[in-house]
Order: sequence, then C-alpha cells, then structure tokens
Amino acid sequence: MGKDKAFLRLGDGTLISRALNLARSLTPNVRIVGEAAKFAGLGPAVEDVYPDRGPLGGIHAALVSTKTALNLMLAVDTPFVESNFLEFLISEARRSKAIVTVPRSGGHMHSLCAIYRKEFSALAEQSLILGQNRIDLLFSRVKTRVIEETELQQLGYCPEMFRNLNTPEEWEEAQIKF
Repeated sequence: MGKDKAFLRLGDGTLISRALNLARSLTPNVRIVGEAAKFAGLGPAVEDVYPDRGPLGGIHAALVSTKTALNLMLAVDTPFVESNFLEFLISEARRSKAIVTVPRSGGHMHSLCAIYRKEFSALAEQSLILGQNRIDLLFSRVKTRVIEETELQQLGYCPEMFRNLNTPEEWEEAQIKF
C-alpha cells in the first residue's frame, strides 16, 4: 500500500477507527494489536511477543494478554465486515464450543475475522517457537468450526465483505462505496 493502512481515510474516518467502532459495538473490551506508541489515544494496545511473525504473532499476543474465553480477531483492512455477521460468528463460537470459528470464502480462511478461544495461545506459541508462522495449518490440530461460503450465502451474508484493502487501487475502489 505504501503507507500504514490503519490510518487511511475511508468515509468519515480511518480504517482503524472503523474497525474499533465495529468491535466496540459488540464489547467494551477492545484492544489493538500493534505498537503502543503508534496507537496511543485510540485504545489499549498489545505488542507482539514474537515480532514480525505475521497474523499468528498478533493473534498469539492478543490471546496471551486476555482473560476472556472467546476473542474476536478483526483485521483493520476489512472495512466491509458487518456487525450482524460478527454477532453470528460469536454465537456460532459459543454454540459449537470450537477452539477456532472461522469463515472461508474464495478458497481462503479468513483468520483475521475469526473467533479464537484463549487456549489457542498455547498452540500458537508452540508454532511460533518452531518458526512456523502459518496459522491455517494449526486449524486442523484443534476443533475448528469453518463457516463455508455456501453457508454464508444461505444466511444472507455476502462473501465480498471479507475483501481486504491491500493496494491503492482497492482502497480507491472502496472509497466509492463509502
């Protein structure tokens, strides 16, 4: 993208403010995974225990810092995710008692729009210690509730909501929708 996505403006705010508002609509206990100094004033921040290890490092940091059993991980660059879908995701995590509840669309697991139980932190740590940073490989090692694309569509959710903003072109396209 060429700049920090969190602070890109979209509609009447930034991507980070949009993600925080969405998460706070579900719970008051919201944390930002990232550099504390960078996100000062936006809310409590949790820094990676294993820096520069990608999403698994961030998920691990979030899980080891929480006392909450169920934890929503939400990427800052997915501004089309809907609160009613997140409510459904949380209810499925509670109902299934899975360690991970994750949607899959377009052939991809959306690990940064998923619910993780706190105990996933131990498996994440083992993997990080071994230098294995791929989170999706861990899903087969725990009880995982995968919400498939067909199920999403049957429930009235558009799989396009998981679209990431990774390029200036995608960001410009997203601005038209807001």
